[in-house]
Amino acid sequence: MTLKLGVNIDHVATLRQARRAAYPDPLDAGAIALAAGADYVVVHLRKDQRHINQTDVANLCKLFPKQIHLECSCSDFGQAAALKCKPYSVCIVPELPGEVTTTGGLNFTLAVQKRLSAMIEKLHKKHILVSLFVNPVATDLRMAAKLGADIVELCTAAYSEAKTQKQSQKLVQELALSALLAQELGLEVHAGHGLDYHNVLAVADIGGISCMNIGFAIITRALFTGLPSAVEEMKNLL
Repeated sequence: MTLKLGVNIDHVATLRQARRAAYPDPLDAGAIALAAGADYVVVHLRKDQRHINQTDVANLCKLFPKQIHLECSCSDFGQAAALKCKPYSVCIVPELPGEVTTTGGLNFTLAVQKRLSAMIEKLHKKHILVSLFVNPVATDLRMAAKLGADIVELCTAAYSEAKTQKQSQKLVQELALSALLAQELGLEVHAGHGLDYHNVLAVADIGGISCMNIGFAIITRALFTGLPSAVEEMKNLL
């Protein structure tokens, strides 16, 4: 089975913001990625809007209503943007002040559980699929199912940062067991964070994962090969 590919285009907007220019336009990047074989366009709308902004999200959702996968925090800002723009799906992710990138899955404290439950209910009323970004551990998967998520995205950061083959193999096994449990819980399974052209195959070989969300590696490769080629190469690996 060919896995679906979500291409995160945040860093196209990062380049635009470096000069505060009107280009490169994330809409162009989204169109090119989809034409080259991507199944979804992924964007992370951070509260500081340091790359993708609300206008980008609104325009992308209008242009590609069934192919935008929005990442946002469990916050009033993220919820309001998602309900207004109505992407196909929303992945709720943790967001810490000053972080360079997302550092791990959601921390399911009682307060977070309460906020997630309310946000998931509101998104479902707008017919938006909800994914939760989780660490590959059984307790978090069960909590995602309990809260009513449709999808879990397994955080592959630890695997992507593994220093030895033995450590890498152990972490792949953990991802595989998590994917199996998630399926048993009735959840669709995605994976992402730190995946690239060299480490993606071991995760792609795990049964039960339906989609890989990859951004930085693809956009980096695109600087040298062009975006269509970079997307096609990743899609072919999957």
